[in-house]
Amino acid sequence: MSLTISIDAMGGDIGPEVTIPASLDCLKDSAELKLILVGDETVIQQHLSQFSVDYQDRLVIRHTSQRVEMDESPAKALKNKKDSSMRVAINLVHEGVADACVSAGNTGALMATARFVLKMIPGVDRPAIISILPSTFGHTHVLDLGANVDCTAEHLFQFAVMGAELVKAVDNIENPKVGLLNIGEEDVKGNEQVKAAAKLLENSHLNYIGYVEGNSLNAGTIKVDLIVADGFVGNVALKSIEGAAKMISTALKTAFSKNLLTKLVGLIAYPVLKSFKDRIDPRLYNGASFLGLRGLVIKSHGGADILAFKTAIKLAEIEVEKDVIRKISEQIEKTLALRNIA
Repeated sequence: MSLTISIDAMGGDIGPEVTIPASLDCLKDSAELKLILVGDETVIQQHLSQFSVDYQDRLVIRHTSQRVEMDESPAKALKNKKDSSMRVAINLVHEGVADACVSAGNTGALMATARFVLKMIPGVDRPAIISILPSTFGHTHVLDLGANVDCTAEHLFQFAVMGAELVKAVDNIENPKVGLLNIGEEDVKGNEQVKAAAKLLENSHLNYIGYVEGNSLNAGTIKVDLIVADGFVGNVALKSIEGAAKMISTALKTAFSKNLLTKLVGLIAYPVLKSFKDRIDPRLYNGASFLGLRGLVIKSHGGADILAFKTAIKLAEIEVEKDVIRKISEQIEKTLALRNIA
């Protein structure tokens, strides 16, 4: 199956130095993949000239005269940057030229532009950001990670329906376990929005297992395939986990470099430490999907390196192959129909 992905080549903290080699690596790995590099053609050609590989039949450059800066306001980007690499990459999805778009650019601008250009799936009020976190059970999908600060119970319910459909498709899980992030597992815990969302989930077709606490994001006592939260809570949880991971990494390096003995111990423990590092390497979990849109957009971390950006492109490939947008749209339609009958 042939698929085409548009790449915002200029987006992110690093830009073409990351996006272009990552794109070439993906073309090398997949003979069915076609990529459209969107951005300043002169800059893109300069970076491509550093590589001897030739994918002329599967690599196209789409020139643009603008780029969205990482600190640019979403409103300004939407109004004044109509020929930016980000906007054009999303336009290609809307036009049906590309099956998905991948960008490491400004998150707010990317979401605003994607929502304006691609529009929402009927029945979905707001888009949500979903990504994967490593856990003791393998990994867990979590949403919303920052698109919506204030959410109603209905929004949380819609997030759960969309997220569950994505997990079904991507992880091949027939009936994924869905948990609602809360400050406790007891029914009396939580704010009114969370309690109301729990009622909606309890009466739905989803495999809702109840409230889960923050430790279930990475550990917990049972496997949870999807954890639902509003964007404020989800984003704070995500950044807290990232901060804890950096602290642990720094503490280990400091501990093993104190003196000759600790360096020797570190050398002996290196295989175990490397295995642990590879297991939780954030670059292998890079890429967040914007759910609720009529087209597929994947957001890469702004500071992604080549491996991390490659992971985001691979995620886009999987979601295109699994036809995630169609499946979410159909499930939302079914959910609305069931509610109307009730």
